[in-house]
Amino acid sequence: MTQTQRPPDERPSMTLWQVIKSTLAAAFGVQTEAARQRDFTRGSPAVFIIAGLVFTAVFVVVLLVIVNVVLSGAS
Repeated sequence: MTQTQRPPDERPSMTLWQVIKSTLAAAFGVQTEAARQRDFTRGSPAVFIIAGLVFTAVFVVVLLVIVNVVLSGAS
């Protein structure tokens, strides 16, 4: 039986690195078709929601730090 013929519960789950790469690619809109298909067949929506929330929080914190550094250097 090939991987594409396996029931959903027997397919290997995505690795942490694959979830991170998919989240970053989705954030920038550069996801490949193969990765998108993998995400929909092997990924869990909850994992991607959590990864998206973590990415958003980190992105906002990084922006705040950059703004604070720029503003402190301007005064």
